[in-house]
Amino acid sequence: MDQPLVNRVANSGLITLKLEEFFPTQELAIFDLKDYLFMEMILKEKDFRQALKEHNWEQYQDKILLVYCSADAIIPVWAYMLVATYAAPYAHDIFQGTADDFYRSYFLRQLDQLDTEQYRDQRLVIKGCSDHPVPPAAYLEITRKLQPLVKSIMYGEPCSTVPVYKQPRK
Repeated sequence: MDQPLVNRVANSGLITLKLEEFFPTQELAIFDLKDYLFMEMILKEKDFRQALKEHNWEQYQDKILLVYCSADAIIPVWAYMLVATYAAPYAHDIFQGTADDFYRSYFLRQLDQLDTEQYRDQRLVIKGCSDHPVPPAAYLEITRKLQPLVKSIMYGEPCSTVPVYKQPRK
């Protein structure tokens, strides 16, 4: 009983990968085309062009602008193109879709650039809970990318993990 406490988690050699660290730092802003539809059904080109000229584009300065239509309407492709031309001088980035669509795409792009070689033959814990919305697609993608390289993948916290993958013995 006189033996000192040993932090087995710290001594385990586990590497914790926190997907929330890939989260974008820029604020998201929304441009909903529904607000420019006639009777929430039709986009009139002349009225739309005028509304875009009068719109305050500076409010999107350094933000990620999400452009979509929340109404069930057919939006011509050129409408998205027009919004992009007006927003481009101000927005950090412009994305066609909702916040969920954006986060999925953003995380997949970030993970595509990840140097996976640093994790070769390692035992990984992919951190679960986070302060930011990490889409399930990011967890799937990180597993797909790392499985051929690592000894094991676990999900959760180092003190309480769910085994996901273990390299077969050779």
